[in-house]
Amino acid sequence: QVQLVESGGGVVRPGGSLTLSCEFFGTRFSEHGMTWYRQYSTSRPMVARISAAGNPSYADAVKGRFTLSRDNAKSTTYLQMDNLKPEDSGLYFCYVRLTDTDYWGQGTQIIVSS
Repeated sequence: QVQLVESGGGVVRPGGSLTLSCEFFGTRFSEHGMTWYRQYSTSRPMVARISAAGNPSYADAVKGRFTLSRDNAKSTTYLQMDNLKPEDSGLYFCYVRLTDTDYWGQGTQIIVSS
């Protein structure tokens, strides 16, 4: 069984920064790619993904502002969010797919507002 626990959300002014964390409770974290998504009213598009080898990729809207990394010793991914914009506000989820099963965290909320 796998559990994902996100943290780090909060309220920040435009231009500010936050770091979200996703802790993976399970086995062999280092073997899995991990993904962050953001919830909209009717969709949940990908924000960033990091491969098992540690190679990140990003949605166009966040390239150059967000940095995704992983610490295999802590079974955790970190989403560093800089130069935040109001449109970045939302509920962010961590995700992993293992042996044909999808696992999601509970989400962490960020609000970017002046």
